[in-house]
Amino acid sequence: MNRELHDHPVQYVKGIGPGKARLLARLGIKTVADALWHIPYRYEDRRLNLTIADLRYEALQCVTGKVISAEVVSTPRKRMKIFELVIGDGTGFLRGKWFNQPYMKKLFTPGRMVVLSGVVRRDPFSGGFEMQNPEYEVLDDGRDNIHTSRIVPVYRTTAGLGAKALRAMMYSIVCFAAPAVEEYLPEEVLGRYGLPRLGEACAHVHFPPDGADIDALNRGVSPYHRRLAFEELFLLQAGLAVLKKGRGMERGISFESSGGLARRLDGLLPFRLTGAQQRVFSEICGDMRSPRPMNRLLQGDVGSGKTIVALKSMLVAVEAGYQAALMAPTEILAEQHHMNIRPLAEGLGLRCVLLTGGRRERPLDEIASGGVHIVIGTHALIQEDVRFHRLGLVVIDEQHRFGVMQRAMLRKKGLNPDVLVMTATPIPRTLSLTLYGDLDYSVIDELPPRRRAVITRLFREQEKARLYGFIRDEIKKGRQAYIVYPLIEESEKTPLRSAVPGKEAFEKVFPDLRTGLIHGRMKQDEREAVMESFKRGEIDILVSTTVVEVGVDVPNASLMLVVHAERFGLSQLHQLRGRVGRGPHQSYCFLLAYGKLSDEARRRLDVMVRHTDGFRIAEEDFMIRGPGEFFGTRQSGMPDLKVANLIRDARLLGAARKESFDAVEADPDLSGRPVLRDRVERFWRGKIEIFRTS
Repeated sequence: MNRELHDHPVQYVKGIGPGKARLLARLGIKTVADALWHIPYRYEDRRLNLTIADLRYEALQCVTGKVISAEVVSTPRKRMKIFELVIGDGTGFLRGKWFNQPYMKKLFTPGRMVVLSGVVRRDPFSGGFEMQNPEYEVLDDGRDNIHTSRIVPVYRTTAGLGAKALRAMMYSIVCFAAPAVEEYLPEEVLGRYGLPRLGEACAHVHFPPDGADIDALNRGVSPYHRRLAFEELFLLQAGLAVLKKGRGMERGISFESSGGLARRLDGLLPFRLTGAQQRVFSEICGDMRSPRPMNRLLQGDVGSGKTIVALKSMLVAVEAGYQAALMAPTEILAEQHHMNIRPLAEGLGLRCVLLTGGRRERPLDEIASGGVHIVIGTHALIQEDVRFHRLGLVVIDEQHRFGVMQRAMLRKKGLNPDVLVMTATPIPRTLSLTLYGDLDYSVIDELPPRRRAVITRLFREQEKARLYGFIRDEIKKGRQAYIVYPLIEESEKTPLRSAVPGKEAFEKVFPDLRTGLIHGRMKQDEREAVMESFKRGEIDILVSTTVVEVGVDVPNASLMLVVHAERFGLSQLHQLRGRVGRGPHQSYCFLLAYGKLSDEARRRLDVMVRHTDGFRIAEEDFMIRGPGEFFGTRQSGMPDLKVANLIRDARLLGAARKESFDAVEADPDLSGRPVLRDRVERFWRGKIEIFRTS
C-alpha cells in the first residue's frame, strides 16, 4: 500500500461515510491500514448450497430459493412483530423468521432469488424447515455475495455494529485498499517460505477464495495468515536489527581497567564465582573493552548470581573513571540491591547511594559532581533533574518490566554508556528474540554449588494443621520462614486472605514465635528495619506480600509458604520459591490452595511441584498462558502483534529474523529500500523513533 493510502481515513472509502466511520472507530479502525489488520477471528463454511429437501435439522446450512411470500406477523401476547419469509426451490419450502425487524419486508418481493444461511430447525406448527435470524443475500441486486455461498469471515463487533453490517463495510474497504498494497519482499524470499504476495494475503485473509482450507483458516495457519504473521515478525525484527546495527556503528566507551577492583571484590566474598558467572563476566568485559557501546542481556535463573556479576562489571567502569547506575522496577528491589551492594562498595572505598521516588534524601549534587560512584534506584533515575558526571555503565534489573523507551532514556544520561540488562524471569527463546532481539545474550546456566533443590509441595485448606507442624519443625531447627499473601488487607471485593490479618492469625497459632510483617505500603525505613531484623534472625516468621518476590537474600530462611497459591502466576511462584534454598540447609516451598481449582490453576501448581528449573517452568508458563499474557502486563515499548502467535509461529519468527537482519546488514538504515523503511517506521510508530533514537 502506498504511503498516502496507508493512512487514508475509512470515512472516505466509498460506501462508508462519517456515520459508519464512527462505528468502526469503536473497534480501533480509523484508517484503511487499521481495517486490513482487523482480521476475522473465525470463518464459517457456507459454500455447500443444498436443496431444501436435503437440509438436516440442527446443522448450519446454506440454501438458495425463490421468495414465495414475505409477511409481518404480530404476536399480541409478547408484543412482538415477526417478519416471516417463505422460499421454495422446487424440492420443498423453508421458512425464515426475524424478530422485531418488520422493515425487512421491503427487501423481499415474491419471485426474487435469495440465499439463506443459518441453523435449520423444525417449524413447531408445520413440522417443516425453519431458520431463525439467518444471514441472507438477495441475488439479483447487482452486488457480490459476501454473506452466503462462500467461506464467510466473522469479525469481532461492537455495540451498534452487527456482524453483517461490519462484514459489508470490511468488504468495501478491502476491495478499495488491497489492490494498492505494495510488496517489498523479494520474490526469492516469498518463494523460500511459500508465502503469497502481501496484497493477495490482505484480500484473502478477509474474504478467502472458494478453494481455501477452512480448517487452516480457523487455526490461523492459512497461507494468508502466515504471510501477515511473517509481515509483523519481519517488521518487528527489522526494527530491532536497525537499533542493534545503529548502536554497533556508534562510538562508545572503551574502558581501560586492570580489573583490580573486581579482584579485590572477589577477596571480600565468602564464596567463589561459578564457572558460568566467570564466563559471563568475561563476555561483558570483552564488550566493555570494545569502543562500541555494549547492549547485552544477562539472563539467569533465581539464585544464579547475576547481581554479583553486575557489580563486578560496575567496578570495571568505576576503575576506569566512570560512574555506574543500576535501575530496578520497584522501591523494595532497589532497596535490597542497595543493602547488598553498599557494604561491598564501601569495603572497596567507593560511595554507593540509593535514589527512589519515595526517598527524602536525594544526593543529586554529589551524583552530578562525580562524588558518587554507584547509583542504585528506580525509574527516578531517568527523571529530568538527575544528572550524572560521567555515566559509563547502566545496569537494568528485571528488564521485562521496562521497555525500549526507558532503556533509551537512561542511556541518554551518559555519552553512549554501556548497557547491561538482567532478568531472573526465564524466557523462552522465541520470546527472547522478540523482546530482546536488539541485544547480545549471555546466560548464567549454572547454580552455585552451595544451593540445593527446593522441595515443593501442594497443600489444601483442610491440611493446614499438618502444614503448621512442618513450619514449627523448621523453626525448632533454628531456621526461618516466609509466609506470603496476595493482598495487604482484607477487601469486601474479594474473599482472599491477606497479610495484616494473616500476621495476627499466625501469632495466635505460634504465640511463642517471633512474627514480623512487611508490605509495600510501609515507609522505606520501616521496611529496611524489618528486613534487617529478619536477616539478623530476630524474626522467626516473616509475613509478607510479594514485595519479597525478588532481591531478598536470607540464607537461614528455609521455608516459603504461599497462601492462595492458585492466584499467583508461575513466574511469580518461581521467584518466591527462589527466596529460600540460599543456605546449606534443605529448603521447602509449600503452596496452600483454596477452593475449587480451575484447570489452568491446577496445571500451574502441578508444574511448580514437578519442576525446579526456571527455563522449563517458563516454557510451561508460555504454553499455558500464551505470549500475550506471559509477563502479566504488556511489554512497554514493543509493537503489538495482531496476527502472529509466538508459540504457533516460532519457526516463522526465526525465518523473519534471518531475512530482516540480512536486509539491515546490507543496508543499515534501509535508505535503499524506501517502502520497507516506511513500513518499519510505521510499525514502530508511537513506540520508538526507530531511525533516530538509539
